Amino acid sequence: MSITKRIKSVISGLIILFSAFGIQTITAQTVWLDQLDLSTATQGYGTPGSNKTVDGKPLTIAGKTYERGFGSHSESSLTILLEGKATLFTAQVGIDDEVKGQRPAAEFVVYGDNQKLWSSGVMRLGDTARTCSVKLNGVRKLELVVIDGGNGNYYDHVDWVDAKFETTGVATFKTFNPISNEQYILTPKPSASPKINSAKVFGVRPGSPFQFLVAATGDRPMIFSARGLPKGLKINKKTGVITGSLSKAGTFEVTLAAKNAKGKAEKKLRIVCGDRISLTPPMGWNSWNCFANEVSADKVKRAADAMVKSGLINHGWTYVNIDDFWENNRDSKDESLRGEFRDVDGNIVTNSRFVDMKGLADYVHDLGLKIGLYSSPGPWTCGGCAGSYGYEKQDAESYAKWGFDYLKYDWCSYGNVINGLPNNDPSKVSSLSYNGGNELNTAIKPFKVMGEYLRQQPRDIVYSVCQYGMSDVWKWGDSVNGNCWRTTNDITDTWVSVKNIALDQDKSAPYAKPGNWNDPDMLVVGHVGWGNPHPSKLKPDEQYLHISLWSLFSAPLLIGCDMEKLDDFTLNLLTNDEVIEINQDPLGKQATCLQTIGELRIYVKELEDGSRAVGFCNFGIDRADISYKDFEKLGLNGQFVVRDLWRQKDLSNLATESGELKLNVPAHGVVLYKFTPVK
Repeated sequence: MSITKRIKSVISGLIILFSAFGIQTITAQTVWLDQLDLSTATQGYGTPGSNKTVDGKPLTIAGKTYERGFGSHSESSLTILLEGKATLFTAQVGIDDEVKGQRPAAEFVVYGDNQKLWSSGVMRLGDTARTCSVKLNGVRKLELVVIDGGNGNYYDHVDWVDAKFETTGVATFKTFNPISNEQYILTPKPSASPKINSAKVFGVRPGSPFQFLVAATGDRPMIFSARGLPKGLKINKKTGVITGSLSKAGTFEVTLAAKNAKGKAEKKLRIVCGDRISLTPPMGWNSWNCFANEVSADKVKRAADAMVKSGLINHGWTYVNIDDFWENNRDSKDESLRGEFRDVDGNIVTNSRFVDMKGLADYVHDLGLKIGLYSSPGPWTCGGCAGSYGYEKQDAESYAKWGFDYLKYDWCSYGNVINGLPNNDPSKVSSLSYNGGNELNTAIKPFKVMGEYLRQQPRDIVYSVCQYGMSDVWKWGDSVNGNCWRTTNDITDTWVSVKNIALDQDKSAPYAKPGNWNDPDMLVVGHVGWGNPHPSKLKPDEQYLHISLWSLFSAPLLIGCDMEKLDDFTLNLLTNDEVIEINQDPLGKQATCLQTIGELRIYVKELEDGSRAVGFCNFGIDRADISYKDFEKLGLNGQFVVRDLWRQKDLSNLATESGELKLNVPAHGVVLYKFTPVK
């Protein structure tokens, strides 16, 4: 064999070897994106497609079909290691035609070494493919990202077509996910001795049924007591549930106690009987991110049972919330979802999966938990079930009669009825529309109607305004009797989704206070999947960051996973009482970013006792290893005890005038500290 033939044989063998490891080596000057390993991409739903869409169809944008490309579902991200070997990236981008009839919107973004190099702007279905052309001289890491364009992520099937790299010679490119997939547990297990983990403050209105569980860890059996309970309230010594009602407004200081064979614990509780409820952010579970349209009363009961059996109830997790599909549906072929929408008197009719709503509420209450449900101000919910339009008063009365404690009220079809129902026929109103949501008077009207009816009921019902942040809902949510309101479109279990939602929260922070909470959507840890559960696509570091930020944000903490599939890692994430205490702090202040160092953003939350919780949050793909000294920028002056909240361990005393803090923050990870002044 000649030398030339041997060289060609060796090169051919190397190409085969590299390909087996997801590495593409090309001797030509063009490397096509679809030749790389696309399985490392993260995206909202489905499987990344090489030369096909998410649904496995040909790539088609605005009627034109493309043979080559990468089909994904926003929000999505693909990272490519270039090592400075590429000179140019070109592609055509757009929304795939396979979602025809829906209203997708997305934005394509290219990052090089953490710097934004190009953006498509928001694109919609039917838009002609836009040309992406980015010079890459010297770029080592490239990220192809698609973010939500304002429709909630549901229908964003997106394509990078005719996508390729130009090189100056032989190039070895590798797609990869730069974040470690190794799970690690930081929080020590609770002690066998009693520890009370309940919130320090609780709000109730005069005359409303009172229910408050003294959440406590420690060996059972445990005996509970409460000194200073006002007249009208009593505590069950075996369960720690306080019930009754208060007839007059006032503030009452109560001392809770829990005792077992290993010892006794006490904690102060301030009961505020007045006009405001939800004085700390709601904590619980919601069915949507796990079961979606497959929810049933049995699954809700099992979730409630799991909240007790797993011990989550002992850490303050309270609500078990039914999302969409407890009502009958107008389109489904599933017989369990078919039936009359309302009875002859106009009362809402549940589907056959939920035959006894009061019995279900009683079941959950008997466990020491609370229960919530869902509706829409339009004729239809997001999923096409019966909404509350025109029946708001009757629905509010039904919720109270059944014994529900929480309502999520979702904009959905109301956007199509703001100018009157088409032909006065609700059946012709589509389930999804964001029309009118950015017009202030229109945005406020339907939520005010339901908010007033909820306030007229003889029980407290937490009111969650699901309006996706339109018309700056945080500025007026309180005026419609809202207790919390969505600041964002729907979350998915992807890094891009969590990151973009987190970075958008500072603008609403000034409006957070006891009884009013900004809601960046549910937690995406554990087994999620919207009807097809899978382990969260977030890496372990990303999950620590997710929980840390939502706690710093004073956000409602609503678990979205399958409660019967809680692994040790997820359970550990959800049962760190010191992290939860940051979320439940009675001062009700929301953290904001006070300093940015490269991709490291530092969030600070003021606490009632004068301490500050500080999250050093790394949004970059490289570890942040620094010595930190700029404490005055965080409002920290003097001597502090620094405590690592995830590890529940004091680090040292720190003099902020002269000391420094060694930080080693993993990529997409967090270090969460509490700074307590030394008195």
